[in-house]
Amino acid sequence: MEPPPECRQETPALTDAAAEFLSLIGPEELERCLFAETLEVVAAGGRPGDQTRGQWWVAARWAPYERAGEPVRSCLLVQAGSRGRQDGVPFSSALKAYVSPQLETLEQEEQEQLEVTGVVMLRAHPVERRTHMVSHQHGITVTKTLREGQEEMQRRSFSYSKAELQGLLPEGASLLLLRVLACQRAVPPGLVFPAIDTEGHLCTSSYQAVGSVEAEVFVIERAVHAGTGISTVWHSSFLPSGRLARLVQVGCPMLMLLQDESILSETGRVKPRTPFPKQPLDWEEDIQLYSWFLDRKEELQASHSTYIQQHPELQALLADFLHALLLQQPHDPVSFAVQFFSFQHPPGTPFTSRAASPLPSPLHGRPPADRE
Repeated sequence: MEPPPECRQETPALTDAAAEFLSLIGPEELERCLFAETLEVVAAGGRPGDQTRGQWWVAARWAPYERAGEPVRSCLLVQAGSRGRQDGVPFSSALKAYVSPQLETLEQEEQEQLEVTGVVMLRAHPVERRTHMVSHQHGITVTKTLREGQEEMQRRSFSYSKAELQGLLPEGASLLLLRVLACQRAVPPGLVFPAIDTEGHLCTSSYQAVGSVEAEVFVIERAVHAGTGISTVWHSSFLPSGRLARLVQVGCPMLMLLQDESILSETGRVKPRTPFPKQPLDWEEDIQLYSWFLDRKEELQASHSTYIQQHPELQALLADFLHALLLQQPHDPVSFAVQFFSFQHPPGTPFTSRAASPLPSPLHGRPPADRE
């Protein structure tokens, strides 16, 4: 579905400087961008060591990209995410993007979840937003979905032609471009790319250096200029290694800070770290993980119920054990259970006839071999 005419903006143009810079990015520049990093989410104005409100992480690596009817392509897989609390409200976000070596976005999906508490009912009211974009021979299609609580999912789709998308730089490709710029510690003037705003409409994104290049950290300003005239601005502070030390969205009450200052050395290099960042696992507050837990719980309950129905002898077995346990009332029920279930009896023999069996039974005390 095409956007309504009133939502159509003039096609954002890729500047000559941006086109030239893209053409100069080679495998060597991309290899320097393939690492994972994690930052703490703290209140604006905070410092490392302040109370953490969550975590933000991003990782990039080579990965195969496969689409039905097309050959497998080697591309860059960019994954990012965040999890925490803002004003007491749990939130989480995830990004997964397949990007070509020319920084062309093949496919990208963004997801955002909030666990809002209703004012009237005082119960959880989950809100989930998804944005999926996929390129094809005619251009690109963007699909946005929104689900609030138990309401029916709302869906909108936008399609753009290839002529409108030359040099398009969505979120995943932008993260790679920022790392390339940070490693080079230089931002060419006039670096402007087409982008897509939060409503799914075409806009522009610009990049420029902020402050002195000789400073300990190299700050890059990225601004997304939406058609409404309101710009969203981020300041990313990079170490000489290309890793982030600080990330802040102008006007946001929270910011992201490097979680471990000890990785800095006198040369500004970063000590080796694990290839994948450790993320907090608060699954009861994570909407998606809690949903998976409920689905898995129902699946296991159905499986267990089926198994019990297929094996009615289980009820006789448990009844026999409980009967013996209540008669003997041992001080150590665990040891009693081990002794009870360690004895064998012919298959098909009713469990309640165990006492009549020539084999020793806990119902009649210890086995003769154990008696003194």
